[in-house]
Amino acid sequence: MESFAGLPEWVATLPDWLVLGTVLGVGSSCCVAGLFVLADRFFPAQQTRQQYGNTESRRRVEIRDYLDEIDESYAEDHPVAGQPVAFYLPQRDVAITFDARAYFRIEKTDTVPILVEHELPGVAIGARLPFETRESQPETEQTTHPARGAFATLGLPAGAPIDEVKSAYRRKVKNVHPDQGGDEEEFKRVREAYTTAKQYAS
Repeated sequence: MESFAGLPEWVATLPDWLVLGTVLGVGSSCCVAGLFVLADRFFPAQQTRQQYGNTESRRRVEIRDYLDEIDESYAEDHPVAGQPVAFYLPQRDVAITFDARAYFRIEKTDTVPILVEHELPGVAIGARLPFETRESQPETEQTTHPARGAFATLGLPAGAPIDEVKSAYRRKVKNVHPDQGGDEEEFKRVREAYTTAKQYAS
């Protein structure tokens, strides 16, 4: 077998098409694997940052609405200890941040830092503030429940039973699932609401 000279003798007993097909198949697989490695290295990180940013943007809106509701003055993207924080409350010397590194740096100063997870509903920030907050609405279960936004997204009253939470989630997710023509952002919002509501269900 002249075309495969230099290969082990047992290879010479195989048909030319089989050896050539195997070599081409292995080579193609290596090329495809290399492309996946490159794509994973350069593109998914950017996509993850974008999704991360979208979640942070929603939380910022919720926190902003909450601070406006309790009539608390604030500055956004304000530098504290050399770190920009999402919200700074100048009258209270409180910094609200999504960045753990900023939190630990600020913790060494006189400013009170509050680290907010991206999954935390904005309305729940009140429980973490180191001062009494004035509610602008009557204190009822619906307005003071820490996860009322999550329950509202599912169309349920705060503290609804876990069975109702599951049923509402199944109904809601059918309408917003991307495979059914729904919106990707709305689908994520419903999933996040379901995760939060399960923790506070009765």
